[in-house]
Amino acid sequence: IALQLGAVIAEGFIAVEAEDATEVKQVGKSVLNLAKALGVEREVKSRALAITTAADMKNWSDVRRELDGALGDVKKAMGKLDSESLSQLVSLGGWLRGTEALTAVVGKTYTKDGAELLHQPVLLDYFERRLAGLKPRYKANPVIIKVNKGVLDMRPLVGLGTGSDISEKSVTEINAIAADLLNAINSKAP
Repeated sequence: IALQLGAVIAEGFIAVEAEDATEVKQVGKSVLNLAKALGVEREVKSRALAITTAADMKNWSDVRRELDGALGDVKKAMGKLDSESLSQLVSLGGWLRGTEALTAVVGKTYTKDGAELLHQPVLLDYFERRLAGLKPRYKANPVIIKVNKGVLDMRPLVGLGTGSDISEKSVTEINAIAADLLNAINSKAP
């Protein structure tokens, strides 16, 4: 659920860029439902309402601000619940959705400069450490196992050293991995 919440929030940012009020309002509802499932509904309820209201008014800067705030509120609430692991999974879910979207865009009109945006070995290191440090009950989850493998599979595709280009084939492979992981995450939705 934490991975899905991160992916949904990232979807909200994509919908804002597209100025799609209907999708943004759906994201607000989904954020609220997922936050409820994680036990942090109270902390994000006002943000979810503000997201919907701002989308109705097509006030995209307010929607972005509220999405940022919702992400921060969820992370703080999870910290209070002593759920740093869940907070990290929210971040990872958002990164996966963002990576899927970015690879889709870069793949449509491939350029080396566009692909360079995927060169994120430090971020992959960070997520690998966070996944390795998860509590055993989370590590044993089949979706987490799959996500961990997917992050490791992306490692050689993002260019390990500076100056190494990320090929068009690698962009396509990263997109396929991210999409597969998001499908696995979403198939376990509440």
